[in-house]
Amino acid sequence: MSIFEDRVDAGRQLGRRLAELRGQDIVVLGLPRGGVPVAFEVAAALDAPLDVIVVRKLGLPYQPELAMGAIGEGGAKVLDEQVLAHSRVTAGELQAVEEHERAALENRLVLFRKGRTRFDLTGRIAVIVDDGIATGSTARAACRVARKQGAARVILAVPVAPAETLANLSEPDEVVCLATPRQFTAVGYHYRDFSPTDDDEVLRLLDLAAKRLEAAPPPFWASAAARKDAAADVDEEVEIPSRAMRLQAQLHLPVPARAVVLFAHGSGSSRHSPRNRYVAGVLQQAGLGTLLLDLLTTAEERSRANVFDIELLARRLSSATDWLSTRADTAACAVGYFGASTGAAAALWAASEPSARISAVVSRGGRPDLAGPRLSAVTAPTLLIVGSLDHEVLDLNRRAKAMMRCPSQLAVVQGATHLFEEPGTLAAAAILARDWFVDYLLPLGSTNPRAAGV
Repeated sequence: MSIFEDRVDAGRQLGRRLAELRGQDIVVLGLPRGGVPVAFEVAAALDAPLDVIVVRKLGLPYQPELAMGAIGEGGAKVLDEQVLAHSRVTAGELQAVEEHERAALENRLVLFRKGRTRFDLTGRIAVIVDDGIATGSTARAACRVARKQGAARVILAVPVAPAETLANLSEPDEVVCLATPRQFTAVGYHYRDFSPTDDDEVLRLLDLAAKRLEAAPPPFWASAAARKDAAADVDEEVEIPSRAMRLQAQLHLPVPARAVVLFAHGSGSSRHSPRNRYVAGVLQQAGLGTLLLDLLTTAEERSRANVFDIELLARRLSSATDWLSTRADTAACAVGYFGASTGAAAALWAASEPSARISAVVSRGGRPDLAGPRLSAVTAPTLLIVGSLDHEVLDLNRRAKAMMRCPSQLAVVQGATHLFEEPGTLAAAAILARDWFVDYLLPLGSTNPRAAGV
């Protein structure tokens, strides 16, 4: 029974599960070959560097697919004593297999390290990723390699593995696994597409990850000099005319700007909303501009009628969109809407206007149902993000999605309530939003790897 569409799907799901690691001093390490496409998505989700740990399975001489142990770079080796005892493999046979696999390992090291410097793991968190675990031998060897290279903490992260194998792992400090099927036959059985990954694909993903890292702003733990180099972004408070009043907003733009996401806040919120500012930060890290604006004045918010006047909110959101077209640095930008609560209805209403040129919409804990018949007129690809514990709103989103004619998806964040206050849930929602906007707003050929068709 398949659980994952392919390794990309598995990696994105795993990245969302690991969202709390985002912003920490981590290195994501994929196990070639099949673990690298999964690790690439995890590294993209966490804005982390990607590297590889080269390991080789020691298969039984007469049954190579069954591991009797594994070896890794730097001389790491683990043996499965139980398999060795039952198979009655002689010392000479074991040595012959090890010598053969050691030669293959050295060849892989030359291939994958050519022109690349290994990331220093000293004092850092090593997140070791594979496409799944069966016996655990290669995972154990990889953990030992990372530990030997100085990692302060080792996390093993995989989409699928048998529970009994995970219970016997002592090498990692933490294990994260999305699924532990009761009947585990083979890793590939749990993927709809488990096509082989070749060396060229591994090299391509490593190159893309390196380019993404070069283009990203330095993390908080980088040197002050490195952070100063990334300080060229536009970040300013602005006023936007909308009929007889002026909207207060905060504009953040990379230089040059290719796309801008406008934030439509929900009732009782403003451009200073910590939740939306967090999401905006995640989008900014991906190279997206953001415009957080107040659709109502403080006085207007006191009236509940204004808060639920979706047409009024949508009209003001459209005014802000028109204003972007008057600026030289944003006139050519693709535009997306991010809406929360009633702001989501306003975003969809504004996107449904015949003159609207909106490339993507994301709703977080939104009330798209309040856009009513306008839903069927929306053409922009729309992502609806709802917490699994926000039962009433989840049902409303399902009904709203059924009314939509545009490309749309409903993403449910497990364990989240309406405000996404539970640990890791807001980060998971932010990653979903970021991936959606990058896919639909950033042009092909940009420095972002996801925009390059990955």
